[in-house]
Amino acid sequence: MTTKQLLALALAMASLSLLPGCSAYEKLPPMQSMREDLSYPFAVKYVDLQDDVSIAYVDEGQGEKVLLFVHGLGSYLPAWTRNIEALKDDFRCIAIDLPGYGKSSKAPHSGQMTYYADVVAEFIDSLGLGQVSMVGHSMGGQISMTLALRHPSKVQRLVLAAPAGFERFHPGQKAWFRDVMSVRGVKLTPVEAIQNNLAHNFYNMPAEADFMIRDRIAMRSASDFDNYCHAVVRSVHGMVDQAVIDKLGQIRQPTLIVFGENDNLIPNRYLNPGRTVEIAEYGQSQIQGSQLVMIPKAGHFVQFEKAEIFNQSIRDFFSVQ
Repeated sequence: MTTKQLLALALAMASLSLLPGCSAYEKLPPMQSMREDLSYPFAVKYVDLQDDVSIAYVDEGQGEKVLLFVHGLGSYLPAWTRNIEALKDDFRCIAIDLPGYGKSSKAPHSGQMTYYADVVAEFIDSLGLGQVSMVGHSMGGQISMTLALRHPSKVQRLVLAAPAGFERFHPGQKAWFRDVMSVRGVKLTPVEAIQNNLAHNFYNMPAEADFMIRDRIAMRSASDFDNYCHAVVRSVHGMVDQAVIDKLGQIRQPTLIVFGENDNLIPNRYLNPGRTVEIAEYGQSQIQGSQLVMIPKAGHFVQFEKAEIFNQSIRDFFSVQ
């Protein structure tokens, strides 16, 4: 068996061995459309951009400083619920669904990090926001860094929650990512694997995060689900095609980096076994003047699992001019 086959087998075994059966999810009502049927905790607004891109977003709070939240791979803006609810008293909190995700439009696109960064830049201009502080999780962190490099005048500060982009992959590893991710594979992910894959994002998955599993299972019947699967696959290609690891030293915005000490996804346990703190400290060392917060007993979804600590870290970060 080749190395690539062994890695694929390891991933499959891991995804099927974390949690018991999924009977609680067998009778979920199917979705007709992700845009229409996904339920969000805040009022949803829309803005139309170029190339028929429609961005769904929520806009909470009236603070002078604007936090613009960008979700990670396969996720959506409700992943920021615990942060928006707590921070909207101090900041204007805006969270978006990236193209291809959640309630935003889902026409196929490149999935490149520069594509997403340009969409976010256009979104900022469309709302007349001027300059914002980006809060990005995982892939959203890599997009936020790409935006800061590509459109520096639009970004005041960066808050990077378990960001992608600090881990180095050699060409063979990048090729493996492209090969192992397929639209068919994402589309046909079984319920047990959906449940276990999401649980793998947490050190101890809180019951309040169950909506992520329910939505991911229910959306499989949605008319726009195929294009969501396409966006996920293209996004993986985009992350490996447009790495930022060698550009971290060019970031000039004040930056807060937050990782869970028990992140199961960074570094990649199959390609780059090691400790999360080593990846986090490397990224922090490359971004001039950046701050690093490591949160114990927290996984990849650190902003949700340890929301109180994460939110206070943001307040502390912004209290320093």
